[in-house]
Amino acid sequence: MDEQKTFEDFFPVGGGADIFAKARALDEYVAAYPQPALQSLGVRNLGKAEPRVVLEELNGERVPSLMFGSNSYLSLTTHPDVVAAAKDACDKYGYGMGSVSLYAGVTDLHRELEQRIARFYGAEDAIVFPGGYAANVGIISALCGKGDVVINDAANHASIFDGCLLSGADIKVYPHGSMKYLERILNRLPDEQKGRLIVTDGVFSMHGDTAPLPQIVELARKYGARVMVDDAHGIGIVGPTGRGTAELHGCLCDIDLNVGMLSKAPGGIGGYCAADKVVVNYLRYYARTYFFSTSLPAPVVAGLIEVFKLLEEDRAGRDKLWENVNYMRSRLEALGFNTGNTVSAVVPVIVGDEEKLAAFHNALRHRGLYSNIVTYPAVRRKECRLRLCIMNSLTKEDMDAALAILEEVGREHQVL
Repeated sequence: MDEQKTFEDFFPVGGGADIFAKARALDEYVAAYPQPALQSLGVRNLGKAEPRVVLEELNGERVPSLMFGSNSYLSLTTHPDVVAAAKDACDKYGYGMGSVSLYAGVTDLHRELEQRIARFYGAEDAIVFPGGYAANVGIISALCGKGDVVINDAANHASIFDGCLLSGADIKVYPHGSMKYLERILNRLPDEQKGRLIVTDGVFSMHGDTAPLPQIVELARKYGARVMVDDAHGIGIVGPTGRGTAELHGCLCDIDLNVGMLSKAPGGIGGYCAADKVVVNYLRYYARTYFFSTSLPAPVVAGLIEVFKLLEEDRAGRDKLWENVNYMRSRLEALGFNTGNTVSAVVPVIVGDEEKLAAFHNALRHRGLYSNIVTYPAVRRKECRLRLCIMNSLTKEDMDAALAILEEVGREHQVL
């Protein structure tokens, strides 16, 4: 068996073999050539999403760890008001809804959450999906179809591209952040192709930088396109009041589809879209991931209502989060790590060599620091990295301990 195979070699090739053949081939390959980059995938967190956790490795070993791999940036998964609201709702509504939203799966709590999200963005209405992935797939595939065109930043989340594929629309991609290339695409579109949607992450999940939204909005107006922003990693964190990347760049009211995830800073599960009422109503009927999915459990919805109360009043601990982000980034850069262009709670440590990255990441984990490993196809191979996710509940002692481990292991593995 060829040791130089990559994971792309095990994608479906179509028609030439039993559909399970690729699964057996992958299993045999991994058994013959263990993949260091896979060793951390599937470890179990034996407690809450907190700065200090106990992780159980695949071999059963339990390791006390500093958590730098959680999307609970504002620590809202454990906020007492959020937890109390979820417990109360569980007693009143049960732990699940038992129905899709358009049948009998919506309670007064679901509608309150949608109204709070709409008000948070200054939009007419909002729709809540049962998953973040489902939100992007459902929105794009409902609004776009054959003959339309969806234009993507190359660094957009996979769910956005999957929504584009499901829609049947033409798919165009511009290099990450390149407004020159975006305009070139728009300028070359035929006049009769009027169904145009520009989609971008707000905060890019693997980079931590933000989309140049003012330029995107300007180009959209010039060429008659709509704009959708997936601000999964921006909501509650960036912008003067935590309303995300569009607020940060002063164009919140210019975004046609404000999309976000309830599973990152909000600490729950689900996704949403805030937009004009007529658009939201259309999505309720035509977004298949909404219509054909059981609605969010009421306890989760009740917790998220408390989350948006905290976000609306800017009481979610955003200032403390930014203290921690600035502290970690400045210390990492002082040590000599490459943190890219991040301006968010996502702090990359760019390594640029997948073999070195895997060894670095595994050594960190075994010494009690958990982070996310990011390789191709999430980023280009020459840009592979660790992704450090910063939480506001990290203490200075936690961060200093993490920095000491990063420096020691970084020197051992020649990352510094």
